[in-house]
Amino acid sequence: MSNVIVYSSNSCGYCTLAKEYLQEKGVSYEEKNISTDPTAKKELIQKGYRGVPVIIVNGEEIVGFDKAKLEELL
Repeated sequence: MSNVIVYSSNSCGYCTLAKEYLQEKGVSYEEKNISTDPTAKKELIQKGYRGVPVIIVNGEEIVGFDKAKLEELL
């Protein structure tokens, strides 16, 4: 079972695609929405990112919705 965290925002289409993809695959994930969660936003900035989605699979960070990379890591 993979440990998956998705940093997302309310206005991000690729975030929605990424979450739908994970749901289709039956992968449970923790969503950290930077639109509604200031702590999540701080975490993301501390990691050096300004944009979403950032998807973390077992500690490995994927910037954007990279389906091939997700397949590989899941």
